[in-house]
Amino acid sequence: MLDYSEPVARLIDEFKRLPGVGNKSAQRLAFYIMRRPSAEVDNFIDSLREVKEKIIFCTTCNNLTDVDPCLYCSNPKRDRGVICIVEEPYNLVAIEKTRSFRGLYHILHGSLSPIRGVGPDELMLPNLLTRLMPENNEGVEIREIIIATNPTTEGEATANYIARLLKPLGVRCTRIAMGMPVGSDLEYVDEVTMDKALSNRHEI
Repeated sequence: MLDYSEPVARLIDEFKRLPGVGNKSAQRLAFYIMRRPSAEVDNFIDSLREVKEKIIFCTTCNNLTDVDPCLYCSNPKRDRGVICIVEEPYNLVAIEKTRSFRGLYHILHGSLSPIRGVGPDELMLPNLLTRLMPENNEGVEIREIIIATNPTTEGEATANYIARLLKPLGVRCTRIAMGMPVGSDLEYVDEVTMDKALSNRHEI
């Protein structure tokens, strides 16, 4: 790196800690911040501090929230008999955009990955098991657990682990379908995606 003054170099180093931010992007962000008015920078700093001080994990589903339970878990219009398991909070947002799922969620905050040293104990799973008991779910019995982990090696391993964990409990577990994305071209689809698309075909 060029010989920037210490405050600038430190800011660049902090930006480089962010996921997906390399050296050049960190430098651009740092210089962007330096060009902004002090009031804007103060607002940015305040928003970072507020997130750290006010955001907590929902004790029911592990969602990031400023109220406990979160807005989804406390919504009486949600179907308490169906729980969709996702890896991260932003996966929940993606599902909500469809406006077709009206059940509850459970966020794992990760996926199984021996390479990264992430095992079952690192996932937020224990409170899922307690939710399966009707007395902990406003008297409602869970009809279905939808496993919506990512279609990656880690996501598949996580889905299989959860399915094996829940099977002895007699809970119906389903996995989201995977295959051809809408708007894609067969020419550019890899063999794994094509195999999933063929396996998950349905009658029309």
